[in-house]
Amino acid sequence: MKQKLSYIASLVVIVAAFCRCSPLQQVIKSGDAEVMYEHALLYYEAEKWTKSITLLETCESAFRGTVKEDSVSFFKARSYFKNADYAASSTLFDEFRRSFGRSAFIEDAEAMYAISLYNMCPTPERDQSMTSQAIIAISEFMSHYPNSEQLHLFSEMTADLTWRLHEKAFLNAYTYFKIERYNSAIIAFRNALKKYPESHRREDLMYYTVMSSFLLAENSIETKQLDRYMSALDSYYTFVMEFPESKYKEEMDRVAEVSRRFIDKNQKEE
Repeated sequence: MKQKLSYIASLVVIVAAFCRCSPLQQVIKSGDAEVMYEHALLYYEAEKWTKSITLLETCESAFRGTVKEDSVSFFKARSYFKNADYAASSTLFDEFRRSFGRSAFIEDAEAMYAISLYNMCPTPERDQSMTSQAIIAISEFMSHYPNSEQLHLFSEMTADLTWRLHEKAFLNAYTYFKIERYNSAIIAFRNALKKYPESHRREDLMYYTVMSSFLLAENSIETKQLDRYMSALDSYYTFVMEFPESKYKEEMDRVAEVSRRFIDKNQKEE
């Protein structure tokens, strides 16, 4: 990510010079905000994120309302980001982008806000509220900065997070199937297909819709079986039209055959 650090270049000296800097506590005790700020940037350049944060938080009140206010806020947020404290960095970058919309750092701040949220997103087995929030932040960044050099990265993050949402929708529905709540499973699988028609789990979602319908019919009371076997057969036809060479084809054909035999027998009896 492009760094807008040129204006502090004069502060960045060779490592030997940095080593001669005052110890952290001595700098703080000086009470000089400018000294603390300059040392904070030197610690930042040396990747001493925690020390940089300490100094920036100590001196930031002295720079409120000045031309350096956005710089202090940005480097504090970025130090938290570099320290992998993404909960803190996301909050601070969000505050930054709302407070300093004209800052030279605004593009980087919005990028790192989105990346912070992305890094906080859980695996598909867990709640995906953060994932949805991250997708929105990434989408906003790509919309605001269509010429960003980082667009490929954000596209990859979007694809990954979308995969997690699709996987979560499948896992939620599959849970009903696993505990044999087939009616709820049918609803959940169909809702997932409706919400995410391009899901990488589309074939699985449709397969389990058929199986849930079939098992619901098989385990139903006699008066409901005919309608439910007919529903299972309808789901089967929808499935094979879209996936004629499916890995599930043999099992699907067996389900269809059992359903047809039941329907034929019971319609003749009626």
